[in-house]
Amino acid sequence: MRITVFGAAGNVGSRVVAEALARGHEVTAVVRDSARFADLHPDAAHRVGDAARVEDVVALTAGQDLVIGATRPAPGSEAGLLAATRGLLAGAERTGVRLLLVGGAGSLTVPGTDGLTVIDSPDFPASWRPIALACGEQLDAALAAPASVDWAYLSPSAVLEPGVRTGAYRVGGDELVVDAEGNSSVSMEDLAVALVDEAEHPKHHRTRFTVGY
Repeated sequence: MRITVFGAAGNVGSRVVAEALARGHEVTAVVRDSARFADLHPDAAHRVGDAARVEDVVALTAGQDLVIGATRPAPGSEAGLLAATRGLLAGAERTGVRLLLVGGAGSLTVPGTDGLTVIDSPDFPASWRPIALACGEQLDAALAAPASVDWAYLSPSAVLEPGVRTGAYRVGGDELVVDAEGNSSVSMEDLAVALVDEAEHPKHHRTRFTVGY
């Protein structure tokens, strides 16, 4: 497959690039500043582009099989996530290329709570609230996209950290995936595995899914 990844130098994006390349896919890694080229996988094609600019998205994804949005704004710039998402959706509408978005866990419901969302849980860290709200807006933008746009939105577990690639995970829908002790986690490496699995074998169309251990 020919895959374009926006946010390719980020924690998740870099792992997605590495996972896709390891499986033999052709990857175009996109960053907003060429100074980040040094942070990109050497086997990917390095390109400069802004996901918030529809023209950039079209130019970098036309003729590709898939585009992945793994952008994540710095603290204080959370509004940029919605702008990037809208640009990716608009670009996908013009090119017809399937879009996979890496989102957040905040809008997932917690098992056994009658629909309480992660972000509204009593122990949800206040410092995480701005990005969680931005991820909720990101999902809303996808849900409002024209029917012609083939997208899927991947929410991670409550805890997403660098770790080990096991290749094993469980899939859920709008409810947080938890283990027997009620913990919800997945490594960034296995999130990348799940994303590339979805790229290779599409099962989710115009909907959100989540993964966890």
